[in-house]
Amino acid sequence: MKPEALLHPTPAGLYCPPGDFYIDPVRPVDRAVVTHGHADHARSGHGAVLATPETLEIMATRYGEDFTERRQSAEIGEVVNLNGVALWLVPAGHVLGSAQAVVEHKGTRMVVTGDYKRRRDPTCAGFEPVPCDVLISEATFGLPVFRHPDTAGEVAKLLHSLEQFPERAHLVGAYALGKAQRIIRHLREQGYDETIYIHGAMQRLCDLYERLGVPLGPLAPATVKDGRGAKQDFEGKVVVCPPSAMGSTWARRFPDPVIAFASGWMRVRQRAKQKGVELPLIVSDHADWDELTDTVREVDPHQLWVTHGREDALVRWAEVEGRVARPLHLIGYEDEND
Repeated sequence: MKPEALLHPTPAGLYCPPGDFYIDPVRPVDRAVVTHGHADHARSGHGAVLATPETLEIMATRYGEDFTERRQSAEIGEVVNLNGVALWLVPAGHVLGSAQAVVEHKGTRMVVTGDYKRRRDPTCAGFEPVPCDVLISEATFGLPVFRHPDTAGEVAKLLHSLEQFPERAHLVGAYALGKAQRIIRHLREQGYDETIYIHGAMQRLCDLYERLGVPLGPLAPATVKDGRGAKQDFEGKVVVCPPSAMGSTWARRFPDPVIAFASGWMRVRQRAKQKGVELPLIVSDHADWDELTDTVREVDPHQLWVTHGREDALVRWAEVEGRVARPLHLIGYEDEND
């Protein structure tokens, strides 16, 4: 069958007519398949949601009583029949519970990567390439300028700064789901065993990661006391917070803080400067240019459909390689940490 008959873009998101379901819909639908727990992909208000057990736990934690959908848990690799369409989930390496959606019907197989990365992440299962007829790939960092450095080296920069400035608190801006826990785990792996302080907005998700088997070590609330206590409590400490908190009055109560930000966008010096970042850490949960192109070559699909970001550059690269490619221009998805 033609790929467009199996999956095609609509204003609500990617729709599968024979299976009557959407993948990561941006509007409420009767049945949603959700690739991971970030809010731009995992929205509430659907009639039913199918996702990995971890993603369902994350959605329940984030939405609480508003998460009233019927829930269908699908383990990695478990084939689910949806109106005659075979669907199964494969690790995406993005955050805990993240998955690619593999859709197969009448001899046509399509893979929706969702958000993904190829480098090792100690908080989630690694990406697994799946041969297919059509690969629908994200392209958040789909420009050749985006080549992410080794993660251990970026975390070493933070550890080195702690040694250089033991009298200053180090505020690390990181997305509350996935990035924060990953930074904490990398710090632990590189020998940092002191208490790490976390913003209150991260407490529930860090607790969930621990409950789901990702040890984060000693954590404590980053509660800043008025007066003389704050300086003594947070000198030389790591404080992990949402990016939105870095410019708030909350952040200004710490002792002469070093402002760090963990994001793939820190490759762009002007963006770091605009955000007042003293210590940019190029740590991304998305594939960089080499990961994107290497994945296309490895999967070797008959067609490449590109979405979520810098679509035109990756489409052009594929065409130069002699591949059939097209942009999807899906709306409603946000870039990392925006």
